[in-house]
Amino acid sequence: MKKTIVVFVRPLFHPSVQDVTVEAILHALSDPVRVAIYADIVGQDCSHNCVAFSNISEKPIPKSTLSQHFKILREAGLIRGERHGVEMHNTSRCEEIDKRFPGLIGSIVTAHRIQLADEARLAKATKRKSVQRIARSR
Repeated sequence: MKKTIVVFVRPLFHPSVQDVTVEAILHALSDPVRVAIYADIVGQDCSHNCVAFSNISEKPIPKSTLSQHFKILREAGLIRGERHGVEMHNTSRCEEIDKRFPGLIGSIVTAHRIQLADEARLAKATKRKSVQRIARSR
């Protein structure tokens, strides 16, 4: 006798674009990891697997934490998630959001990239100064 296993998968919530709010967007993108994830997704034309972002920050991010980040981005209306077997693939809803709030997403992503470049320059300058200090102390 064969056993049939039925698995119920909870449907994913995607708000309609009319229900997306600026407050939800700003809250979702207020976390440095989430804004980094979203900036990467916006810059690509294809869907991304959640696990592809496990090393987006200095420390590896656990799968459960990544799932929570993607849930927040999805429920804010910023991404659309689709299940492909056991994997979740995410795409940006940037075009939809841009029709509702023209320029908002582009401005946030641009500001994030400027901030990253500034942080990289600062880190490089700090490293150079500490190398010079060590060289002088010898």
